[in-house]
Amino acid sequence: MTIKESILKSLDEIKGFANPTEIHDYIVEKKYFEFGAKNPIAIVSANLGELVKRGDSRIRRQKIRKGSYSYILTKYEQDINASVVEKDKIEYIPEKINRKDFLEKDLHTLLSSYLKSINTFSKTIYHEQSSNSKDNHQKWIHPDMVSIQFVNLQSAINQTFLKSINRLDTFKISSYEIKKEINTDYELKKAFFQAVSNSSWANYGYLVAYEISSTLLEEMKRLNQSFGIGIMELKSNPYESRVLFTAKYKELDFFTIDKLCNINADFEKFIEQVEKLMTASDKYFKGSEKELEDFCDKYFLNDSEIEIYCKERKIPWEAN
Repeated sequence: MTIKESILKSLDEIKGFANPTEIHDYIVEKKYFEFGAKNPIAIVSANLGELVKRGDSRIRRQKIRKGSYSYILTKYEQDINASVVEKDKIEYIPEKINRKDFLEKDLHTLLSSYLKSINTFSKTIYHEQSSNSKDNHQKWIHPDMVSIQFVNLQSAINQTFLKSINRLDTFKISSYEIKKEINTDYELKKAFFQAVSNSSWANYGYLVAYEISSTLLEEMKRLNQSFGIGIMELKSNPYESRVLFTAKYKELDFFTIDKLCNINADFEKFIEQVEKLMTASDKYFKGSEKELEDFCDKYFLNDSEIEIYCKERKIPWEAN
C-alpha cells in the first residue's frame, strides 16, 4: 500500500474529519504503511495537500485555523453539514498530449471511477447491441455512458416523504458523450452537438474529453451557455478530473427514453434497475442497490490499479 492509498483507506475507515496527526496515528496503528522519514506527520500533511491541490474528487477539507486543516472523504459529506466543507477551486490548466495509442473505450473505466467517487452509478451503453446498430443515422441517439445519482437526505422519513410526493426529485440522470481529444473548433462543434443529440432525454448532458485545447475555452463557454451541455476534462488519474462547465438541468424526456429502451437492451436494463431501486421497500433497498451496482460499470479500487491500467493501454500516466 502506498502512502496515498493508506491515507485514503484510513479516512474511509474513520468516516469523519481527521487532521494529519490523527491520520498518521491511525496508519501506524493499523500498520498500513511504514514511515522511514524523520517527520512522518509532515509527509502525511504534504500528501493530503497534494490531493487537494490536484482537485482529487475523493477528498474535502475543512479549515480549523490559519494553515491548519481537517480532512474527510467526499462520500461522507452527506453525514455532516456540507456547508462547512471547503471545496477548493482549481484553475484549469490544459495538458497537451500527443500520444493517441489508446482507444476511446479505454476511457470509460476512468470516467466510471470518477463518478463512483461522487456517489454516482454509471453504465456504458453499447451502440453495437442496438437493434438498429447498422443505421448510422441512429448513432447520435445513443449516449456513450449514462449515470444516476440519488439525492442524499439525512432522514429516512424525509427520503420516504420525498418519494411519495415526487420520485423525480429523488435522483438525477446524466448522459455522457466521450472523446479522446478535441483540438479544433470543428471537432468541438461536432462532438458538442452529438452530445446535445445523445442527451436530449436526460436531466443533464455532458461532453467528456481526455484532451481539450485551451484555445477553445471561450467557444466552450458560449456553447454551454446556449445549449446547457456540460463539459468535463477526464484525467489519467480520474479523481483529478474536473467539470469545466456545468450542465443545466432539464426534465426527463420519457418518449426518447422509451425509444432507447426499445432498441437497446443495456439502456432498458439500466432503467429497469433504477426503477427497481426507486420502488424497493426498506427491507429490500440494500439488495436492489447492490444489484444496480453489480450491473453498472466496474471502477478502480485504488491508484495502483489505475496506474497499471493506464500503462497497459498506453494512456499517458503522470506519477504524483
